[in-house]
Amino acid sequence: MKKLSKTKVTVHLRKNPSHDEWYLYLESYPVYLKGHSNPQRIREYLNRTVSTVIWDKKRTARTSADGKQSFKPKRDDNGIILCRSEADQQTCIYANNVRNMRQKEYDNADLYSDQDKKLLEQKRRNGYDFISFMQKYNENRNRILSTEKYKRWARTIKILKLHTGGELLFGDITEGFCEDFRLALLTKSKGLALKGETISQNTASYLFDNLRAALHQAFLEGYMEEDITTRVKPLRRLEVRREYLTNDELNKLANTPCSVDVIKRAALFSALTGLRHCDIHKLRWSEIDDSTDPPRLNFTQQKTKGVEYEPFSRQALELCGQRKGAEELVFQGLPEVKRMSDVIRPWLKEAGIDKNITFHNFRHTFATLQLANGTDIYTVSKMLGHTNVTTTQIYAKVVDKKKEAAANAIVIDLPTIS
Repeated sequence: MKKLSKTKVTVHLRKNPSHDEWYLYLESYPVYLKGHSNPQRIREYLNRTVSTVIWDKKRTARTSADGKQSFKPKRDDNGIILCRSEADQQTCIYANNVRNMRQKEYDNADLYSDQDKKLLEQKRRNGYDFISFMQKYNENRNRILSTEKYKRWARTIKILKLHTGGELLFGDITEGFCEDFRLALLTKSKGLALKGETISQNTASYLFDNLRAALHQAFLEGYMEEDITTRVKPLRRLEVRREYLTNDELNKLANTPCSVDVIKRAALFSALTGLRHCDIHKLRWSEIDDSTDPPRLNFTQQKTKGVEYEPFSRQALELCGQRKGAEELVFQGLPEVKRMSDVIRPWLKEAGIDKNITFHNFRHTFATLQLANGTDIYTVSKMLGHTNVTTTQIYAKVVDKKKEAAANAIVIDLPTIS
Protein backbone atom coordinates (compact mmCIF):
# COMPACT_ATOMS: atom_id res chain seq x y z
CA MET A 1 0.00 0.00 0.00
CA LYS A 2 1.25 3.48 -0.87
CA LYS A 3 2.40 5.38 2.24
CA LEU A 4 0.80 8.82 2.59
CA SER A 5 3.05 11.78 3.32
CA LYS A 6 0.47 13.22 5.81
CA THR A 7 1.16 16.81 4.81
CA LYS A 8 -0.94 19.17 6.93
CA VAL A 9 -1.81 22.73 5.89
CA THR A 10 -2.57 25.23 8.67
CA VAL A 11 -3.49 28.94 8.79
CA HIS A 12 -1.06 30.90 11.00
CA LEU A 13 -0.57 34.51 12.09
CA ARG A 14 2.53 36.66 12.09
CA LYS A 15 2.78 40.01 13.88
CA ASN A 16 3.43 43.10 11.81
CA PRO A 17 6.28 44.80 13.71
CA SER A 18 5.24 48.32 12.65
CA HIS A 19 1.43 48.04 13.01
CA ASP A 20 -1.00 46.52 15.44
CA GLU A 21 -2.05 43.79 13.01
CA TRP A 22 -1.22 40.24 11.98
CA TYR A 23 -0.42 38.74 8.58
CA LEU A 24 -2.23 35.58 7.57
CA TYR A 25 -0.16 32.79 5.99
CA LEU A 26 -0.40 29.08 5.24
CA GLU A 27 2.13 26.59 6.54
CA SER A 28 2.46 23.14 4.96
CA TYR A 29 4.45 20.38 6.65
CA PRO A 30 5.95 17.90 5.91
CA VAL A 31 6.47 18.56 2.20
CA TYR A 32 8.85 16.29 0.26
CA LEU A 33 10.50 18.20 -2.57
CA LYS A 34 12.72 16.86 -5.33
CA GLY A 35 16.38 17.48 -4.51
CA HIS A 36 15.78 17.59 -0.73
CA SER A 37 16.43 14.53 1.43
CA ASN A 38 14.58 15.99 4.43
CA PRO A 39 10.93 17.17 4.65
CA GLN A 40 10.43 20.90 4.05
CA ARG A 41 8.19 23.46 5.72
CA ILE A 42 6.45 25.60 3.08
CA ARG A 43 4.96 29.01 3.89
CA GLU A 44 2.57 30.88 1.61
CA TYR A 45 1.57 34.44 2.57
CA LEU A 46 -1.95 35.43 1.56
CA ASN A 47 -1.50 39.24 1.43
CA ARG A 48 -4.24 39.61 4.07
CA THR A 49 -4.10 41.11 7.59
CA VAL A 50 -6.40 41.13 10.61
CA SER A 51 -6.35 43.28 13.77
CA THR A 52 -9.22 42.00 16.01
CA VAL A 53 -8.08 38.45 16.72
CA ILE A 54 -9.63 36.75 19.76
CA TRP A 55 -6.80 35.20 21.79
CA ASP A 56 -7.05 32.04 23.86
CA LYS A 57 -5.55 33.00 27.22
CA LYS A 58 -5.37 29.33 28.22
CA ARG A 59 -2.98 28.41 25.36
CA THR A 60 0.41 30.08 25.53
CA ALA A 61 2.22 30.46 22.21
CA ARG A 62 5.62 31.61 23.50
CA THR A 63 7.26 33.56 26.34
CA SER A 64 9.82 36.26 25.56
CA ALA A 65 13.09 36.81 27.45
CA ASP A 66 11.51 39.55 29.52
CA GLY A 67 8.71 37.19 30.61
CA LYS A 68 6.02 38.61 28.34
CA GLN A 69 3.63 35.97 27.04
CA SER A 70 1.81 35.66 23.73
CA PHE A 71 -1.15 33.41 23.12
CA LYS A 72 -2.57 31.28 20.34
CA PRO A 73 -5.71 32.49 18.54
CA LYS A 74 -9.07 30.94 19.29
CA ARG A 75 -10.53 28.76 16.54
CA ASP A 76 -14.00 27.39 15.90
CA ASP A 77 -14.79 23.71 15.33
CA ASN A 78 -13.64 24.00 11.69
CA GLY A 79 -10.28 25.44 12.68
CA ILE A 80 -11.12 28.98 11.50
CA ILE A 81 -9.45 31.77 13.50
CA LEU A 82 -12.03 33.85 15.40
CA CYS A 83 -12.10 37.67 15.23
CA ARG A 84 -14.29 40.35 16.79
CA SER A 85 -14.62 42.32 13.55
CA GLU A 86 -16.94 40.93 10.84
CA ALA A 87 -14.49 42.09 8.13
CA ASP A 88 -11.59 40.30 9.85
CA GLN A 89 -13.75 37.22 10.31
CA GLN A 90 -14.46 37.09 6.57
CA THR A 91 -10.71 37.41 5.91
CA CYS A 92 -10.08 34.38 8.14
CA ILE A 93 -12.82 32.41 6.33
CA TYR A 94 -11.13 33.28 3.02
CA ALA A 95 -7.78 32.06 4.43
CA ASN A 96 -9.39 28.79 5.48
CA ASN A 97 -10.89 28.28 2.00
CA VAL A 98 -7.43 28.66 0.48
CA ARG A 99 -6.12 26.22 3.11
CA ASN A 100 -8.78 23.68 2.08
CA MET A 101 -7.70 23.91 -1.58
CA ARG A 102 -4.03 23.42 -0.70
CA GLN A 103 -4.84 20.52 1.59
CA LYS A 104 -6.84 18.85 -1.17
CA GLU A 105 -3.93 19.23 -3.60
CA TYR A 106 -1.57 17.50 -1.20
CA ASP A 107 -4.09 14.78 -0.41
CA ASN A 108 -4.74 14.08 -4.10
CA ALA A 109 -1.03 13.94 -4.82
CA ASP A 110 -0.78 11.17 -2.24
CA LEU A 111 -3.87 9.30 -3.40
CA TYR A 112 -2.77 9.11 -7.06
CA SER A 113 -0.38 6.23 -7.68
CA ASP A 114 2.45 6.58 -10.16
CA GLN A 115 0.34 4.57 -12.61
CA ASP A 116 -2.62 6.94 -12.09
CA LYS A 117 -0.40 9.91 -12.85
CA LYS A 118 0.92 8.17 -15.95
CA LEU A 119 -2.61 7.48 -17.17
CA LEU A 120 -3.64 11.10 -16.61
CA GLU A 121 -0.60 12.30 -18.56
CA GLN A 122 -1.36 9.84 -21.37
CA LYS A 123 -4.96 11.08 -21.51
CA ARG A 124 -3.66 14.62 -21.91
CA ARG A 125 -1.25 13.60 -24.68
CA ASN A 126 -3.97 11.69 -26.51
CA GLY A 127 -5.45 15.09 -27.33
CA TYR A 128 -2.32 16.20 -29.21
CA ASP A 129 -2.30 16.34 -33.01
CA PHE A 130 -0.13 13.58 -34.52
CA ILE A 131 0.27 15.42 -37.84
CA SER A 132 1.73 18.43 -36.02
CA PHE A 133 4.10 16.04 -34.24
CA MET A 134 5.21 14.65 -37.64
CA GLN A 135 5.77 18.16 -39.00
CA LYS A 136 7.88 19.16 -36.00
CA TYR A 137 9.90 15.94 -36.24
CA ASN A 138 10.48 16.53 -39.94
CA GLU A 139 11.63 20.12 -39.36
CA ASN A 140 13.93 19.27 -36.45
CA ARG A 141 15.52 16.02 -37.62
CA ASN A 142 14.99 15.17 -41.26
CA ARG A 143 15.94 18.61 -42.59
CA ILE A 144 19.30 18.18 -40.89
CA LEU A 145 19.84 14.59 -42.06
CA SER A 146 18.76 14.63 -45.69
CA THR A 147 16.97 16.93 -48.11
CA GLU A 148 15.60 13.86 -49.91
CA LYS A 149 14.30 12.36 -46.66
CA TYR A 150 12.78 15.70 -45.65
CA LYS A 151 10.87 15.90 -48.94
CA ARG A 152 9.59 12.33 -48.59
CA TRP A 153 8.27 13.02 -45.11
CA ALA A 154 6.71 16.30 -46.27
CA ARG A 155 4.87 14.36 -48.98
CA THR A 156 3.72 11.78 -46.42
CA ILE A 157 2.34 14.56 -44.24
CA LYS A 158 0.46 16.13 -47.17
CA ILE A 159 -1.14 12.81 -48.10
CA LEU A 160 -1.97 12.05 -44.46
CA LYS A 161 -3.76 15.41 -44.26
CA LEU A 162 -5.79 14.54 -47.36
CA HIS A 163 -6.73 11.20 -45.79
CA THR A 164 -7.73 12.62 -42.39
CA GLY A 165 -9.08 16.04 -43.31
CA GLY A 166 -6.11 17.83 -41.73
CA GLU A 167 -6.13 16.60 -38.12
CA LEU A 168 -5.30 13.30 -36.45
CA LEU A 169 -5.26 13.05 -32.64
CA PHE A 170 -3.00 10.52 -30.95
CA GLY A 171 -6.07 9.06 -29.24
CA ASP A 172 -7.57 8.21 -32.65
CA ILE A 173 -4.57 6.18 -33.88
CA THR A 174 -5.34 2.46 -33.85
CA GLU A 175 -4.33 -0.60 -35.84
CA GLY A 176 -7.56 -0.11 -37.76
CA PHE A 177 -6.60 3.42 -38.74
CA CYS A 178 -3.18 2.22 -39.98
CA GLU A 179 -4.73 -0.55 -42.05
CA ASP A 180 -7.25 1.90 -43.51
CA PHE A 181 -4.44 4.27 -44.52
CA ARG A 182 -2.50 1.36 -46.04
CA LEU A 183 -5.55 0.37 -48.14
CA ALA A 184 -6.13 3.98 -49.18
CA LEU A 185 -2.53 4.24 -50.42
CA LEU A 186 -2.80 1.02 -52.40
CA THR A 187 -6.16 1.87 -53.98
CA LYS A 188 -5.38 5.61 -54.35
CA SER A 189 -8.80 6.37 -52.87
CA LYS A 190 -10.01 9.71 -51.48
CA GLY A 191 -7.86 11.61 -53.97
CA LEU A 192 -4.68 10.84 -52.09
CA ALA A 193 -2.49 11.32 -55.16
CA LEU A 194 -1.36 14.95 -55.15
CA LYS A 195 -1.88 17.01 -58.26
CA GLY A 196 0.44 15.87 -61.03
CA GLU A 197 1.66 12.86 -59.04
CA THR A 198 0.94 9.15 -58.93
CA ILE A 199 1.31 6.64 -56.12
CA SER A 200 2.95 3.40 -57.18
CA GLN A 201 3.09 0.47 -54.77
CA ASN A 202 6.73 1.20 -53.98
CA THR A 203 5.94 4.87 -53.36
CA ALA A 204 3.05 3.80 -51.13
CA SER A 205 5.49 1.55 -49.27
CA TYR A 206 7.86 4.46 -48.58
CA LEU A 207 4.97 6.66 -47.43
CA PHE A 208 3.65 3.95 -45.12
CA ASP A 209 7.16 3.39 -43.73
CA ASN A 210 7.29 7.07 -42.80
CA LEU A 211 4.01 6.74 -40.92
CA ARG A 212 5.35 3.73 -39.02
CA ALA A 213 8.62 5.54 -38.24
CA ALA A 214 6.71 8.54 -36.87
CA LEU A 215 4.51 6.29 -34.73
CA HIS A 216 7.59 4.55 -33.33
CA GLN A 217 9.20 7.92 -32.55
CA ALA A 218 5.99 9.06 -30.82
CA PHE A 219 6.16 5.94 -28.65
CA LEU A 220 9.81 6.65 -27.76
CA GLU A 221 8.90 10.21 -26.75
CA GLY A 222 6.02 9.02 -24.57
CA TYR A 223 3.11 10.25 -26.71
CA MET A 224 1.83 6.70 -27.14
CA GLU A 225 1.47 4.08 -24.43
CA GLU A 226 2.59 1.22 -26.68
CA ASP A 227 4.57 0.79 -29.87
CA ILE A 228 1.76 0.10 -32.31
CA THR A 229 4.26 -0.53 -35.12
CA THR A 230 5.02 -3.99 -33.67
CA ARG A 231 1.54 -5.04 -34.84
CA VAL A 232 1.37 -2.99 -38.06
CA LYS A 233 3.27 -4.70 -40.85
CA PRO A 234 5.16 -2.67 -43.48
CA LEU A 235 3.79 -2.47 -46.99
CA ARG A 236 5.63 -4.85 -49.33
CA ARG A 237 7.78 -3.32 -52.06
CA LEU A 238 7.87 -4.71 -55.56
CA GLU A 239 11.28 -5.63 -56.90
CA VAL A 240 12.24 -3.19 -59.62
CA ARG A 241 14.64 -3.68 -62.49
CA ARG A 242 17.97 -2.00 -61.78
CA GLU A 243 19.20 -0.96 -65.21
CA TYR A 244 22.96 -0.72 -65.64
CA LEU A 245 25.60 -0.42 -68.35
CA THR A 246 28.12 -3.07 -69.30
CA ASN A 247 31.82 -2.34 -69.46
CA ASP A 248 31.64 -2.29 -73.28
CA GLU A 249 28.76 0.20 -73.17
CA LEU A 250 30.73 2.47 -70.83
CA ASN A 251 33.59 2.40 -73.32
CA LYS A 252 31.20 3.37 -76.12
CA LEU A 253 29.90 6.32 -74.07
CA ALA A 254 33.42 7.42 -73.20
CA ASN A 255 34.20 7.62 -76.93
CA THR A 256 30.90 9.29 -77.91
CA PRO A 257 30.59 13.10 -77.78
CA CYS A 258 27.94 14.60 -75.48
CA SER A 259 26.28 17.98 -75.99
CA VAL A 260 27.08 18.96 -72.36
CA ASP A 261 30.62 17.89 -71.52
CA VAL A 262 30.24 18.32 -67.73
CA ILE A 263 27.31 15.85 -67.73
CA LYS A 264 29.41 13.27 -69.61
CA ARG A 265 32.36 13.66 -67.22
CA ALA A 266 30.13 13.55 -64.12
CA ALA A 267 28.19 10.49 -65.35
CA LEU A 268 31.36 8.52 -66.08
CA PHE A 269 32.80 9.70 -62.75
CA SER A 270 29.72 8.24 -61.02
CA ALA A 271 30.21 4.93 -62.86
CA LEU A 272 33.83 4.79 -61.65
CA THR A 273 33.20 5.89 -58.04
CA GLY A 274 29.57 5.05 -57.24
CA LEU A 275 28.85 8.61 -56.02
CA ARG A 276 25.32 9.98 -56.14
CA HIS A 277 24.47 13.06 -58.19
CA CYS A 278 23.95 15.13 -55.02
CA ASP A 279 27.49 14.34 -53.82
CA ILE A 280 29.10 14.96 -57.22
CA HIS A 281 27.13 18.19 -57.61
CA LYS A 282 28.61 19.68 -54.41
CA LEU A 283 32.07 18.09 -54.61
CA ARG A 284 34.86 20.63 -54.08
CA TRP A 285 38.57 20.36 -54.82
CA SER A 286 39.37 20.52 -51.10
CA GLU A 287 37.65 17.12 -50.79
CA ILE A 288 39.99 15.45 -53.32
CA ASP A 289 43.44 14.36 -52.19
CA ASP A 290 45.46 13.55 -55.32
CA SER A 291 48.80 13.40 -53.47
CA THR A 292 48.25 9.71 -52.66
CA ASP A 293 48.13 6.67 -54.90
CA PRO A 294 45.34 5.94 -55.42
CA PRO A 295 43.73 9.37 -54.91
CA ARG A 296 41.18 9.72 -52.10
CA LEU A 297 37.84 11.43 -51.61
CA ASN A 298 37.28 13.03 -48.19
CA PHE A 299 33.67 14.22 -48.06
CA THR A 300 30.37 13.99 -46.18
CA GLN A 301 27.54 12.20 -47.96
CA GLN A 302 24.57 14.51 -48.39
CA LYS A 303 22.00 11.70 -48.04
CA THR A 304 23.33 9.82 -44.99
CA LYS A 305 25.63 12.52 -43.53
CA GLY A 306 28.27 9.81 -43.25
CA VAL A 307 31.91 10.95 -43.44
CA GLU A 308 33.65 9.10 -46.29
CA TYR A 309 37.34 8.52 -46.98
CA GLU A 310 37.26 6.64 -50.26
CA PRO A 311 40.07 5.73 -52.67
CA PHE A 312 39.25 6.11 -56.37
CA SER A 313 40.98 5.46 -59.66
CA ARG A 314 43.32 7.74 -61.60
CA GLN A 315 40.88 7.47 -64.51
CA ALA A 316 38.17 8.99 -62.34
CA LEU A 317 40.59 11.77 -61.36
CA GLU A 318 41.19 12.57 -65.05
CA LEU A 319 37.44 13.15 -65.46
CA CYS A 320 37.64 15.91 -62.83
CA GLY A 321 39.73 18.09 -65.12
CA GLN A 322 42.43 20.56 -64.15
CA ARG A 323 42.71 21.21 -60.41
CA LYS A 324 41.38 24.58 -59.24
CA GLY A 325 40.91 26.50 -56.00
CA ALA A 326 40.13 24.49 -52.85
CA GLU A 327 36.55 25.77 -52.51
CA GLU A 328 35.70 25.67 -56.21
CA LEU A 329 33.30 23.00 -57.45
CA VAL A 330 34.94 20.10 -59.30
CA PHE A 331 32.05 19.74 -61.76
CA GLN A 332 31.21 23.41 -62.12
CA GLY A 333 27.93 23.97 -64.01
CA LEU A 334 26.53 20.46 -63.46
CA PRO A 335 22.73 20.86 -63.73
CA GLU A 336 20.10 19.42 -61.39
CA VAL A 337 19.37 15.77 -62.00
CA LYS A 338 15.86 16.48 -63.37
CA ARG A 339 17.34 18.50 -66.23
CA MET A 340 19.71 15.78 -67.45
CA SER A 341 17.41 13.36 -69.27
CA ASP A 342 17.22 15.55 -72.40
CA VAL A 343 21.03 15.34 -72.63
CA ILE A 344 21.62 11.72 -71.56
CA ARG A 345 19.03 10.15 -73.90
CA PRO A 346 20.51 11.45 -77.19
CA TRP A 347 24.03 10.73 -75.90
CA LEU A 348 23.12 7.05 -75.37
CA LYS A 349 21.33 6.89 -78.72
CA GLU A 350 24.42 8.28 -80.48
CA ALA A 351 26.47 5.55 -78.80
CA GLY A 352 24.02 2.90 -80.02
CA ILE A 353 22.77 1.99 -76.53
CA ASP A 354 19.06 1.18 -76.34
CA LYS A 355 18.49 1.30 -72.57
CA ASN A 356 16.44 3.55 -70.30
CA ILE A 357 19.34 5.13 -68.41
CA THR A 358 19.18 8.03 -65.95
CA PHE A 359 22.08 9.65 -64.13
CA HIS A 360 21.45 7.42 -61.09
CA ASN A 361 21.91 4.32 -63.25
CA PHE A 362 25.61 5.14 -63.50
CA ARG A 363 25.79 4.51 -59.73
CA HIS A 364 23.93 1.22 -60.31
CA THR A 365 26.50 0.42 -62.98
CA PHE A 366 29.37 0.90 -60.53
CA ALA A 367 27.78 -1.44 -57.96
CA THR A 368 26.85 -4.15 -60.46
CA LEU A 369 30.21 -4.20 -62.25
CA GLN A 370 32.13 -4.23 -58.96
CA LEU A 371 30.22 -7.31 -57.80
CA ALA A 372 30.45 -8.96 -61.21
CA ASN A 373 34.24 -8.52 -61.14
CA GLY A 374 34.56 -10.24 -57.78
CA THR A 375 34.60 -7.37 -55.26
CA ASP A 376 32.97 -8.67 -52.08
CA ILE A 377 29.58 -7.25 -51.17
CA TYR A 378 30.74 -5.67 -47.88
CA THR A 379 33.43 -3.66 -49.65
CA VAL A 380 30.95 -2.54 -52.32
CA SER A 381 28.47 -1.60 -49.58
CA LYS A 382 31.09 0.61 -47.91
CA MET A 383 32.12 2.19 -51.24
CA LEU A 384 28.48 3.04 -51.97
CA GLY A 385 28.04 4.51 -48.50
CA HIS A 386 25.20 2.16 -47.62
CA THR A 387 24.40 2.00 -43.91
CA ASN A 388 23.08 -1.55 -44.29
CA VAL A 389 24.48 -4.31 -46.51
CA THR A 390 20.95 -5.52 -47.30
CA THR A 391 20.59 -2.44 -49.51
CA THR A 392 23.58 -3.61 -51.54
CA GLN A 393 22.14 -7.10 -51.97
CA ILE A 394 19.77 -5.69 -54.61
CA TYR A 395 22.75 -5.49 -56.97
CA ALA A 396 23.92 -8.97 -56.04
CA LYS A 397 20.66 -10.37 -57.45
CA VAL A 398 21.50 -8.85 -60.83
CA VAL A 399 24.92 -10.51 -60.76
CA ASP A 400 23.37 -13.87 -59.79
CA LYS A 401 21.12 -13.72 -62.86
CA LYS A 402 24.18 -13.07 -65.02
CA LYS A 403 25.85 -16.14 -63.50
CA GLU A 404 22.76 -18.24 -64.18
CA ALA A 405 22.80 -17.14 -67.82
CA ALA A 406 26.52 -17.85 -68.02
CA ALA A 407 25.98 -21.39 -66.74
CA ASN A 408 24.63 -22.42 -70.15
CA ALA A 409 26.94 -20.23 -72.22
CA ILE A 410 29.38 -23.06 -72.97
CA VAL A 411 27.93 -25.99 -74.94
CA ILE A 412 29.94 -29.00 -76.12
CA ASP A 413 28.96 -32.07 -78.10
CA LEU A 414 28.88 -34.89 -75.59
CA PRO A 415 28.69 -38.50 -76.76
CA THR A 416 25.58 -40.36 -75.79
CA ILE A 417 26.09 -41.98 -72.45
CA SER A 418 24.37 -45.34 -72.24
